[in-house]
Formats: sequence, C-alpha cells, structure tokens
Amino acid sequence: MGLEAWYMDGSDEDQRKPHRLNPNQSVSLDELRKLGVFYWKLNADAHETDPELKKIRKEQGYSYMDIITIARDELPNYEEKLKMFYEEHLHLDDEIRYILDGQAYFDVRDKEDRWIRIAMKKGDLITLPAGIYHRFTLDETNYTKAMRLFVGEPVWKAYNRPADDSDIRQKYVASLQGS
Repeated sequence: MGLEAWYMDGSDEDQRKPHRLNPNQSVSLDELRKLGVFYWKLNADAHETDPELKKIRKEQGYSYMDIITIARDELPNYEEKLKMFYEEHLHLDDEIRYILDGQAYFDVRDKEDRWIRIAMKKGDLITLPAGIYHRFTLDETNYTKAMRLFVGEPVWKAYNRPADDSDIRQKYVASLQGS
C-alpha cells in the first residue's frame, strides 16, 4: 500500500485522529506532486545501508541527517514540542522526513487553502517544499521515529502563519501557477 492522503474535516477533535471527511475525499500522489510534495517508499529496516536512500540523498544533496524519536518517554518537553509541531508554519528550506518506525501525519495546505492530511508509516519518505504551509502530529499510537534530512547544515527555524509576504512563500505560490 502506498501513501494515503485525504482532505480533512474541520473538527477541533483530538489532532491525532484521522479527521476524514464523510464521505472520504482521497488525494492522489499526482495531486500532492502538483503542490510540490514528493514521496518515496523505502525499506526502513535497511536505512543504514539502503542503496535507494543513498541514491536519493546524493541526487537531492541531502548531506545532513539525524534521527528523532517522538514519544512521551523519549522526547524532552513532549507536550510542548507536539503543540509547536502542530502550529501551522513554513520553512525557508524543504522539509524532508523518513519514517523509520511508527506512524504520524503531515498536514499541508492545497491551492484553495484546504487541509490535506498525509498518513506517514514506516518506510515513507516525504519532501515538503520550502514555503508550503504545513504542520505535523502523531497519530493515536503516539509514537514515531523519523530521519530528518537537510541540504547542508540544518535550519530549525519555523515561520508561523501568517507569513504570506515572505519571499519564500511568494516563490512557492508562484510555482503553483500553471500546475
């Protein structure tokens, strides 16, 4: 099974729930690509030696890597971090995440400003383009282990919405014209 994504309902219920519309409105990989979101399915059990991951890292210039475990017993200031990750924001660089274990959600905005929820599972690698509004949360399992990849040294700065006047947001919005 490949990546699963769908339009979200507007409920304020627990952020870790799926939040599917009724009836469900799926979003295809092709639709995600049009937003600049790219996806690979890899073998997470072999992430240290996986030639496919090495190839992607080389082609994309992902020179920096670290691993984060997001779980109550593993991450200092767990509740505070989850709230921070779930604030709608953008980055000046692409966000690249590879799920090594567990599950989580990335939510991204489409061209009409609607939320799309992307369910991430073990082996899923995703890139979100610089300038896209997004947020992150765990699902109801409350656990994920992810590899974070960067081009060069990591930049941890997030720009919470509104950031519509920023150069990177303007560049991202312009890239959507015609797609």
